[in-house]
Amino acid sequence: MVPHPENAENAENTANATRSRAESEVVELVSSLIRFDTSNTGELATTKGERECAEWVARKLEEVGYETVYVESGQPGRGNVFARLRGADPSRGALMIHGHLDVVPAEPSDWSVHPFSGAVADGYVWGRGAIDMKDMVGMTLALARQFKAEGTVPPRDLVFAFLADEEAGGTWGSQWLVRNRPDLFEGVTEAVGEVGGFSLTVPRPDGSDARLYLVETAEKGLGWMRLTAKARAGHGSFLHQDNAVTILAEAVARLGRHTFPLVVPDSVAEFLGAVSNETGLEFDPSAPDIDTTLEKLGTISRIIGATLRDTANPTMLDAGYKANVIPQTATAVVDCRVLPGRQGEFEKEVDRLIGPDVTREWITKLDSYETTFDGHLVDAMNAAILAHDPDGRTVPYMLSGGTDAKAFATLGIRCFGFAPLQLPPELDFTALFHGVDERVPVDALQFGTRVLEHFLLHS
Repeated sequence: MVPHPENAENAENTANATRSRAESEVVELVSSLIRFDTSNTGELATTKGERECAEWVARKLEEVGYETVYVESGQPGRGNVFARLRGADPSRGALMIHGHLDVVPAEPSDWSVHPFSGAVADGYVWGRGAIDMKDMVGMTLALARQFKAEGTVPPRDLVFAFLADEEAGGTWGSQWLVRNRPDLFEGVTEAVGEVGGFSLTVPRPDGSDARLYLVETAEKGLGWMRLTAKARAGHGSFLHQDNAVTILAEAVARLGRHTFPLVVPDSVAEFLGAVSNETGLEFDPSAPDIDTTLEKLGTISRIIGATLRDTANPTMLDAGYKANVIPQTATAVVDCRVLPGRQGEFEKEVDRLIGPDVTREWITKLDSYETTFDGHLVDAMNAAILAHDPDGRTVPYMLSGGTDAKAFATLGIRCFGFAPLQLPPELDFTALFHGVDERVPVDALQFGTRVLEHFLLHS
């Protein structure tokens, strides 16, 4: 469906007079952020927009009195912004709220609206980054501005971090900052970021619905692996016993078709237990039909199913330079996601599958991360959800992808994904990540801002 733009003035007139400053401006902030084309191609020469967006964020913070720190993380244009709001108890560790400003590229011809329009239509804010993750950036920016403008003093220091290059593994963002500017994270003991806090509606046995809010407590390891096969080059018309392309293709096919063993990390077991408790469904990880059972959860099963096994998905192939020349070298890139504690076994299994004639090397290798679902910060998340959705419940889960939390965990920071959104049950939320017609409900942004405000003031 092609969205019909709403009249901004009419939308503003319907706003509730009791809305906070942050809730009143969050939609426009998210829309403005989307209008910055911060597409991250993975190549330094073609990635753009981060500096302009970061400088705009800094100006919005400085308007209300913050002193900001702007840092380019190792390469020109890779802009990051930090601001700190002092809390009532300086003896407590600081809480960092982090979000990335870059997005994956989008092809405008595939979309119903231009992906960098930030259109507000049909109850949604549309555009690349709407849920990954300029929604959270907008909520964070709105609350940071409100707290400073109104003189709010949180329980402890809050560090607001707006970062570059997350979509390419954070090499020129969080990873560089952790190695080169650890002073920016001084005193930070806990952090919250993306891909958590969103609602999942599941059916109860009595026919009613339960809303679970998924808090990310774990991430699979992220690794981009290059496979290389080498053989004798030659003329394409001759017989060849060894062909680098054939050797590589056979190895890639074996790896791409392989199903890794099922493993149930603690965070996944907790999630399945909570869902079973609400729905009455039995999720027996040892059952041969576990994948079919997971499908009963709807679209979230894509993420949950991917957290029961390691994955190795071939994504790129490169070989040859002329149709009649057998190349000496052929290469492939494989996207690997590895469960906590499985790295050694995973690499052994990959080596067995690709065989002795193919070599492998890590282009990017970031460790898995897992923390427990307990403590004061988790209690504060649950209390914030219940304050605005008394029928809600927070549950832990593992993310099959990765975030900047991987970098921050190396500093000993305890990390969670908590970007709260109350979503319509029919919305295929997981399909919107890096998808066409990415969008976030206006109501969900306003709900999330209220929840995040409660959380930050009781953290």
